[in-house]
Amino acid sequence: MRRSVIVAASALLVLSSAGCAGWPSMAPAPSSYAAALSDSIRPAEDRARDEARHTAETLAFARVRPGQKIADMIIGGGYFTRVFSAAVGSQGHVTAWQPAEFIGFQASYGESLTAVDALPNVDAIRSPIGAPEFPSGLDLVFTAQNYHDLHLAPFPADVASRVNVAVFRALKPGGLYVIVDHHALAGSGLAGADTLHRIDIEAVKREVTAAGFVLNDQSDLLADAADPRTASVFDPSIRGKTSQFMLRFRKPG
Repeated sequence: MRRSVIVAASALLVLSSAGCAGWPSMAPAPSSYAAALSDSIRPAEDRARDEARHTAETLAFARVRPGQKIADMIIGGGYFTRVFSAAVGSQGHVTAWQPAEFIGFQASYGESLTAVDALPNVDAIRSPIGAPEFPSGLDLVFTAQNYHDLHLAPFPADVASRVNVAVFRALKPGGLYVIVDHHALAGSGLAGADTLHRIDIEAVKREVTAAGFVLNDQSDLLADAADPRTASVFDPSIRGKTSQFMLRFRKPG
């Protein structure tokens, strides 16, 4: 087992033992993830993005800790999969989901999934976007900058509701569902999901609570008033500088 993972796990276990059963309601210090962020499984390009993405603060918001079972939902290039792998340690487990449709669309999505699947505490799944094959008993399902993709035009209109139900079933009682995504204009609903790759925060809240979740918290950590929220997130004028929201939902129980 890598020494850096041991250090990360040990630091976080101090916090978890202090909070005992009350851990989910506690806010771990972002500094407690320092060893996970510096873990050797994370390439230099990942580490270079940590400050802008507020990775340590995001992990704290998601209540990530050693030994957890986490699903990284629509992993993209695997940035969060790798840091979850380091943070949960050898006693934890990460399920990395890349929808089959994404892999068919772009080979690099499959390559990213194969790469993280090689990590000792990560398993990859490639199920269709409307039917994620999450294992049961998860502590956390996390998705960053991809929830809006559940509303892309090529997919059936009920994909988001099916995925949210699958997440609800996979989580243990009290488990968390954390969504990070690009802000759309307030009141725009789903209108920008396919064209701008943005989504209205209130639309996400409505969809997820309809699946049985309770909104537990939200954060403006990644918000940016300079983003007009009207351009595609891939537009050079705004790419990498979008305003984003973070939502944390809890499965009752």
